[in-house]
Amino acid sequence: MDDRQFLAKAFALARKGLYTADPNPRVGCVLVRDGRVIAEGYHRQAGELHAEASALVNATESVEGATAYVTLEPCSYEGRTPACAKALINAGICRVVAAAEDPHPKNRGAGFDLLESAGIEVVRSLDPLSAEALNPGHVKNHRDGLPFTRLKLAATIDGFTALPNGASQWITSPAARLDVQRLRARSSAIVTGANTVLVDDPALTVRDPAIDPVASDLILARPKPVYVLDSNARTTSSHQVFQNPRAVQVCAAGTKPSHSEALVIPADQKGRIDLTHFFRSLAQSGALEVLVECGPVLAGAVMEAGLVDELIVYLAPKFMGQGLPLLQLPEVAKMSEVRSWRIAESRRVGEDLKLTLKP
Repeated sequence: MDDRQFLAKAFALARKGLYTADPNPRVGCVLVRDGRVIAEGYHRQAGELHAEASALVNATESVEGATAYVTLEPCSYEGRTPACAKALINAGICRVVAAAEDPHPKNRGAGFDLLESAGIEVVRSLDPLSAEALNPGHVKNHRDGLPFTRLKLAATIDGFTALPNGASQWITSPAARLDVQRLRARSSAIVTGANTVLVDDPALTVRDPAIDPVASDLILARPKPVYVLDSNARTTSSHQVFQNPRAVQVCAAGTKPSHSEALVIPADQKGRIDLTHFFRSLAQSGALEVLVECGPVLAGAVMEAGLVDELIVYLAPKFMGQGLPLLQLPEVAKMSEVRSWRIAESRRVGEDLKLTLKP
C-alpha cells in the first residue's frame, strides 16, 4: 500500500467521529511500519484523546521508526489534551504524512514545524480536498469567521413545501427523515424560524438511535442547541422546541423578548435580525457546521445573504397542485439574473430524491 491508501484508512477512522467529535474536528490516525498497520486511532469527542494519542495508546508494539498517517496537521499546543506533535516526537515516529494543514490560527503550520525541528520527515498536504470535505466547518470557521451552513428543504415534485394552510407533515418518507436526523447529529447547531415553530411546532431534536448504532448513546445524550430566529418575539416557552434546555429565542434589537434568556442581535435596515451578524456570532461561540431547517421566508433570506454553503433538497414523488413555495426570493426580470447552483450529488433516499447543491 502507498501513502494515499494508508491515508484513506485514516479518513475512514476519522469518520467514526462524524457525529461526536464536534466542536473539535474529526481526525483519524494510522501508524505504519514496514508496510504494516501497527496501530489506529480517532478522535471520538472533545476532552478525550486526539487521534494521534489514541493510536499511540492502542499500539501493542513499539512505534519507534513508524510513519504516522493523519487526516489533519498534529496540534502543537496543549489545550484540554497534550500536544499531539510532541507525543509523536516522544514516541519515536520518524515520518508524518498529513492530509492537510490545520487552519486553526494557533496551530497553522506550527505542528509541522515542530515535527520537522525534531528531525521528522513531514509530508504536509497530501489530500487537502478530502480533509476539507471531512471538516468543512473547521475550515470555514477559521478561514472566514462563519460556520459551514447547510440549508435543508423538502418539497413535492411540483415544488411545494406545504399546503396553503401550512400543513407539511409528512411530505417525505421515513428514510429521508432519518437522513435529516443525521444532518442534525453532525451539526453544531440547528437554526429555524418563528413561522416554522408557530405553524409546525417541531421538536428539532436528534432522537433516532439508527443514526449511528455504535455511537447512539453518546449522540442522543447531547442535545443540540436550537436557535429560533424570532425578530418580533412571537414564540413562547409552550412550543415544543423549547423543551430542549439548549433552545434559544433570537430577537432583533429593539424587540422585547418573550423568553427570559433570549439572544438579542442587531437589527438590519428592515428591523429584522441581521443574519450575517448572527451567523458570525455562532462561529465565535465555536459552531462549525450549522443546519437551517425553516420555511420559505427565512430560507430565502439566508440564501440572499450569501450564508448558505450547501443546499439540500428532498424531493418527494407527490403533487400538491398549490401550496407554499420552496423559498421566497426577490423577483428577477431577466434569465441572466436567474441564480444557478451546481448539483454536487443526487441520490435516492427511500422513496425520495436527495439533491445536494453548492454555489
